[in-house]
Amino acid sequence: MADENAPTDLWVERTGTRRYTGKSSRGAEVLIGSESVEGVFTPGELLKIALAACSGMSSDTPLSRRLGDNYDATVRVSGTADRDNETYPDLHEVLELDLSELDADAQQRLLTVVERAIDKVCTVGRTLKAGTKVSLDIVTDA
Repeated sequence: MADENAPTDLWVERTGTRRYTGKSSRGAEVLIGSESVEGVFTPGELLKIALAACSGMSSDTPLSRRLGDNYDATVRVSGTADRDNETYPDLHEVLELDLSELDADAQQRLLTVVERAIDKVCTVGRTLKAGTKVSLDIVTDA
């Protein structure tokens, strides 16, 4: 039996020129490539999607508690790359919700709880805001 507390192994395998498949030990796959390749995400797009998904998932509990399990939500994320520095200096998220069933005070209270939940438990957003150390080892067959 696999250790359910073991971290998920993640890796990418090259499948062509500037094309990779991202894989996980849980069986997930995602196609990754350059912007000119149809049907793939760029690494930068995956970064932005990870942020949006993390915000959505972090807000899920307070929203479902107040709106019910079947509420609709879309988290849009944007940000243009600074190609001189190869960074995304500004990422912007928009959480789209239908709160028309709630009065203005209830809406504001819920949005405050949602913002706090995202700030507290969205690991991706917290990591981006804090910055992180990235290291690389290169292993060869030589």
